[in-house]
Amino acid sequence: DVQLVESGGGSVQAGGSLRLSCAASGLTASSSCMGWFRQAPGKEREEVARIGAYSFIEYGDSVNGRFTISRDNGKNTLYLQMRSLKPEDTAMYYCAAARPWAGCADFPYWGQGTQVTVS
Repeated sequence: DVQLVESGGGSVQAGGSLRLSCAASGLTASSSCMGWFRQAPGKEREEVARIGAYSFIEYGDSVNGRFTISRDNGKNTLYLQMRSLKPEDTAMYYCAAARPWAGCADFPYWGQGTQVTVS
């Protein structure tokens, strides 16, 4: 079974930084498109960033230039480095993965989420 386990969330003041991690098991992270999504109370889920199997990277407009997605293939772990955090970044952050070599159109695998609160 595929499991994605996020960690690294917490509370931080505006302007601060956090790094989220997503440890993957049951799939090879380097072979799958993986992404970070977030959802704030009362709002729709928003895609934050994605990294394809060939390391093509895309960011959402609201985080471009402040967040960096990366992947450690040896550790089978996805990261999201977040800098210059704003109160509007407050949300539950989820890691997601696509099936191997299936592109980024569909993310059937999801983690349980980690809360980020910026005040």
